[in-house]
Amino acid sequence: MTFTIAVRELVEFTAKTGDLDLRFTPAPSAQEGIDGHQMVQSRRGANYRAELPLTARHGPLTLRGRADGYDPDQGLLEEIKTFRGDLSRQPDNHRALHWAQARLYGAMLCASEGLSTLDIALVYLDVGTQKETSVTQSFTAAELQAFLDDHCERFLAWAEQEQRHRDARDEALSELRFPFPDFHPGQRQLAEDVYRGARDGACLLAQAPTGIGKTLGTMFPLLKAGPTQGLDRIFFLTAKTPGRALALEAARRLTDAGSEEPVSSVKSRIPLRVLELTARDKACVHPDKECHGDSCPLARGFYDRLPAARAAAVSNEFNDQPALNRIAAQHGICPYYLAQEMTRWSDLVVGDYNYFFDVSAFLHALTVQREWKVAVLCDEAHNLIDRAREMYSAELQPAALAALRKTAPASLRRPLGRLQKAWDALHDNAGPWHCLEALPTDLANALLGAIVKIAEHLTDHPVGVDAGLQRFYFDALHFQNLLDWLGPHSYLDVLTPASGTRALRLRNVVPAPHLRSRIAACHSLTLFSATLSPPTLHRDLLGLPADTRFVDVPSPFSPDQLQVHIVDEVSTRFVHRANSLVPIADLMARQFHSLPGNYLAFFSSHDYLQQVLATFRERHNDIPVREQARHMNETARDAFLAGFGPDTSGIAFAVLGGAFGEGIDLPGNRLIGAFVATLGLPQVNETNEKVRHTLQIQFGKGYDYAYLYPGVQKVVQAAGRVIRTLEDKGVVYLIDDRFSQDKIRALLPSWWQVASPG
Repeated sequence: MTFTIAVRELVEFTAKTGDLDLRFTPAPSAQEGIDGHQMVQSRRGANYRAELPLTARHGPLTLRGRADGYDPDQGLLEEIKTFRGDLSRQPDNHRALHWAQARLYGAMLCASEGLSTLDIALVYLDVGTQKETSVTQSFTAAELQAFLDDHCERFLAWAEQEQRHRDARDEALSELRFPFPDFHPGQRQLAEDVYRGARDGACLLAQAPTGIGKTLGTMFPLLKAGPTQGLDRIFFLTAKTPGRALALEAARRLTDAGSEEPVSSVKSRIPLRVLELTARDKACVHPDKECHGDSCPLARGFYDRLPAARAAAVSNEFNDQPALNRIAAQHGICPYYLAQEMTRWSDLVVGDYNYFFDVSAFLHALTVQREWKVAVLCDEAHNLIDRAREMYSAELQPAALAALRKTAPASLRRPLGRLQKAWDALHDNAGPWHCLEALPTDLANALLGAIVKIAEHLTDHPVGVDAGLQRFYFDALHFQNLLDWLGPHSYLDVLTPASGTRALRLRNVVPAPHLRSRIAACHSLTLFSATLSPPTLHRDLLGLPADTRFVDVPSPFSPDQLQVHIVDEVSTRFVHRANSLVPIADLMARQFHSLPGNYLAFFSSHDYLQQVLATFRERHNDIPVREQARHMNETARDAFLAGFGPDTSGIAFAVLGGAFGEGIDLPGNRLIGAFVATLGLPQVNETNEKVRHTLQIQFGKGYDYAYLYPGVQKVVQAAGRVIRTLEDKGVVYLIDDRFSQDKIRALLPSWWQVASPG
């Protein structure tokens, strides 16, 4: 049993002490750090040895790293750090971490060069002034070796425990059995395709119908493949909270396989460490406090108490959010950052898409840094295109700038004023919406100047930071970073709505250039959903490899379970909506009277919903109705769904593409029918037309990619709420004359037997 670890990774595990401190400290960029190191190294003498590779052995542990520089003439080893601002404000635990890293390099150098003593210097370079500050200490080789032995021994005990866990995990997973007597129809094929993808290190698009158990059907084969493929981690990524809950329930079933204990048992039977990642705003215990030891008690001494909490979490194994909250409370630390730490020591991580695909994706960064071999599952993957577009888009609101100028300190008034002036110049002789070929030079310079000045101010005033100022800074920095990526996959525009507040936007249309590095980091990637047709849409826009496989799992449902009617005498186009209200209302009433029960009715917008609802109430007030309100919170959404009971009846009005168009499960008579009174096409406006134009230039399929395919996907998702099990029966009405077109009929599920309403 042998182990290899980098010096930096070792000190992060063994030498971090003190508070968790997330106060704003503008750090140099990665490139500024590289340039700073090279600048310091270039100032040294001819015999100076830069980027010196070093290794050391401690029993079965190999320690490796690269020292920044060694001057043999002076017997001086240097560890170079770049920074901005006032060095005296550097937290003590940061300095201690730097010294730990330098002393480990010192021990390795003494052993390789046969030195008995060594001077070690921490060299801090201010990237703004290019001034160096050095702190030097002298050590004997014996002192340094004792320091190295102590830290290696502490990590080695943990590493040996981790290896025993991995061996036990892989042995158990090799014997893993499916938690039910047999697979659902279609589920076995899905599992086999996912297993082959993991075996071959491939990317897979898996279209599988709702109700066959896609979560278990994808998670099980990856766990089985783990031991043979040497997988380090499995990431199960979801678009919404219900997907996380389903994934955690599937993990419980799989790890409790063969147990007589209930599935809800917290202690897993198979030694698989499962972790749930939750958004910071939902996990935070003290949202009114700042993330540092002077404000939040859970940040104070965080790293001192982390080792015990970490040991408790790995012993617990199944760390969903309630379990993490309990462990964190027992040890007096922040549950959100305990979860961040546990990603390093968990086998199956369940979280949102953004943890792997976003600009600063945490799981992707760890995968690259630790050289993990990971398999990634993306649930409801038809959402990934729009989510990725959001990740790589940015917006600056003038209202935020105007508010900031009223409260900004004196040192920022001039740069913010220049930014306001350059921003205002955009709109001279311009309409309510227009695109920019590039950001005007004056505006680009003013934006960069404001970012630099705000960073300087925040560096000089780290305590009591104004929330609005910090938020504007991060928004501007995000905009500036994406501006460097501006190309044919994105565009700049200025939007001036009726309110007169002008927004400067960088809109991503094709996420592929941003996502390719994330996809390349995966050993295997499986994107699965009930609506991934046509696969070319996802291959093109997500940047999937050319050899990405597409499988369309046959539905286990029979046509006689679902009556699908096309109502082609009605048009739901905007210009025809007034004429559609009565026919739609009367159709819904006829269906309800012929078969009372729970129905969902989907419309293209809240306005259209209200028009049909008013007509329905006027003409059929004997039928119970409910409506999806605008901006429903989670409690209101739960109450809305609770109305679909086994003994209730009525029609619930909802917006297509909203919270109730996908990701909800209403089996049996909780839902027996749906009316879809829209083709689901995005609104035709200048913004969407720009998207269409961009996609037409890149792929020659502008209308299909921008309007048709996304619209029909929403329709199929909404209709998919009706049939959830092999016992369900129901009816769907597709209300629009365009559903009769062959091109659109071809996009509907093949198992549907579509009939005219008769």
